Amino acid sequence: MGRERLTWGLLLRVGVLLTGLCVCVHVYLETGWRGTPAPLGRPTQDSQNWGQQSRTKAEAEEQERSIKRRISYVRTLKKESQTKKEEDKEEPSPACCPPLRSHRKTPRWHIDLEPWAAVSHSLEDEAKRFLNYITTPQVSCASLTGDEAAQEGTKGAWVACLDPKYSLSHRIQSKHCRVYSFGLGVDDRTLERSLSRAGCEVHCFDPSLKQPHLQQADMWLHRLSIDWRDPNPAFVAQRQYAITKKLATILNDFGHRQVDVLKADMESAEWKILENLVLEGVLDSVGQLLLELHLHWAGFEVGGDDPSVVRYWFSLLKELERANFRLFHVHSDPAKPHLFLHKNVLNASSVYTLSWVNTEWKP
Repeated sequence: MGRERLTWGLLLRVGVLLTGLCVCVHVYLETGWRGTPAPLGRPTQDSQNWGQQSRTKAEAEEQERSIKRRISYVRTLKKESQTKKEEDKEEPSPACCPPLRSHRKTPRWHIDLEPWAAVSHSLEDEAKRFLNYITTPQVSCASLTGDEAAQEGTKGAWVACLDPKYSLSHRIQSKHCRVYSFGLGVDDRTLERSLSRAGCEVHCFDPSLKQPHLQQADMWLHRLSIDWRDPNPAFVAQRQYAITKKLATILNDFGHRQVDVLKADMESAEWKILENLVLEGVLDSVGQLLLELHLHWAGFEVGGDDPSVVRYWFSLLKELERANFRLFHVHSDPAKPHLFLHKNVLNASSVYTLSWVNTEWKP
């Protein structure tokens, strides 16, 4: 009996082990069979889905690469076209048209001083050259008679050139004329009214006005004036407004790009203002410049001995000439004192009103 029980127990254990082994083999074979790829001639549903997804993904990638190639090609064409246009602007054909003028200005920090009038560096030599320059018109103006180009007297100090060969007359006809007039407590606005009646948009700037802006007849009046520097922001914050600004700032604030006529009587600040216009390249925005010069002293923030001051004045006017401005009218008032840097030099008047036209100005 004992042996039979032992034998049956052993057989039972062997049977259980075999059963477990069979189950493991069956599971292993089932798993391996499902993971085995189907034959080439009979694709399963899983393999079909996988193949379709692979083809879809491959097609999407190929389409994306194609789009990128087209975008890259278009960008290349645009870049080459833009480069070609820039090269055409920089090097136009001689038979086509003159080179375009660049509007980019190289920053300047000082004007170019002209050579001394003589090796002696004397006041008389510098004054002679300067006075001869400001009393000799460089171009004629058909709207003025020959005697009006250089004159003395109490009338006719401020004139604009309406010669058809310059742009002002055409701008008036097209109703696109704009005038800026700067002064302090100006009573005589004959020229401004005349240009306003002709159809110009006239802005008169006077810091002594009580109101910031005022429309009077056909002119705009502004409590503002021109300077060679912008005001300190802290000072502006205290007063809530600024009464002096650079011309470039005023143009920007008013949304104007060009001025057909710029008239300025700045009571000895004209030299530094003119220097600012030269250094910042603002003169390209001006068609005609009418300026009153005060010669009885050097002017605000103009230093040096007398010969150096006159040389500086002359150099500024030569900068105007290099900017295509030509003198067409000169006026001196004999009633003014004959003082030239506090001296009587060559019987020169202390005040001259000069008018220039930008001969290359095409707004």
